[in-house]
Amino acid sequence: MKFNYKSSGVDIDKADKMVDTYSDLAKSTNTEGVVGGLGGFGGMFQLDTSKYGQPILVSGTDGVGTKLELAIKHNAHGVVGQDVVAMCVNDIITCGAKPLFFLDYLAVGKLDPNTVKQLLEGITAACKKSEMALVGGETAEMPGFYAPSKYDVAGFSVGVVEKDQIIDGSKCKEKDVLIGIASTGIHSNGFSLVRKLIEHYPQLEEHIEDILTPTEIYVPVVKKLLEKLEIKAMAHITGGGLVNNIPRVLPEGLSCVVYTDKIKTPEIFAKMQKLGEIDVKEMYTTFNMGVGYVVVVSELEADKALKIIQAAGYDATQIGELVAGGKKVILK
Repeated sequence: MKFNYKSSGVDIDKADKMVDTYSDLAKSTNTEGVVGGLGGFGGMFQLDTSKYGQPILVSGTDGVGTKLELAIKHNAHGVVGQDVVAMCVNDIITCGAKPLFFLDYLAVGKLDPNTVKQLLEGITAACKKSEMALVGGETAEMPGFYAPSKYDVAGFSVGVVEKDQIIDGSKCKEKDVLIGIASTGIHSNGFSLVRKLIEHYPQLEEHIEDILTPTEIYVPVVKKLLEKLEIKAMAHITGGGLVNNIPRVLPEGLSCVVYTDKIKTPEIFAKMQKLGEIDVKEMYTTFNMGVGYVVVVSELEADKALKIIQAAGYDATQIGELVAGGKKVILK
């Protein structure tokens, strides 16, 4: 039998055509600093160091987790595209960084042009919202390793912040206020539990649009806040929920009280909790419960922060305050 690469499941010609689509979408995200185009062995970006005294580069990488299984099943590939960008960029902005560029890695069992197009459209739209350039990526066709309809995707983002403007929680004090900026739903964490619940309670799939709502991108609102007031700490509420993510940005000697009745929790969380008979603390340790991002400001600037956030088109609520303690979240 005569073999070639295509007979083994890898179609180079189809991959080359996909690169053309990828290149056009990537160009639409170009920002000042992008050097050259796609197709080389590395994406290039020129940092304008004249704008910074001591620029610090901030990087982050992440994937979408097992939400992929449901997204693939329901043909929601654009959602995956936004999620993979959001999961990276929402992390790097927590220290005050300005996003610069993004790269993605896509591994597939078999290249499907429509799937890849939806995915890349989601990525490019999210990059634009993040004011960040898509400078490169990799698509690997891996037949025999992934099933033909399956794929995995990961992202990598880089940002920059002035060294003396890094937000690290060190300025936090007792009575500082926690502002919770609303999530769009479950985002991209806790899906191993979500999938287990759907397995036992198939009626949950009636709410699949709520379950698969893409992860919110907080770059625009954080940018507005940084321009107009002092932010003392920020936390992206991902795996571990409010209980485990807020302490990551608190200094020694401080804890926080979170008033759960102040949080506008989407109905999908209540449905899952009731069906699965899930403990309240377990919910707040697994899911964001309606708060995708937390900003810590002084008590005097709380009202101003809320007005800025709402003017930027995001919903937000004062959900708690800092108290003396050992870096933990106290739910009330």
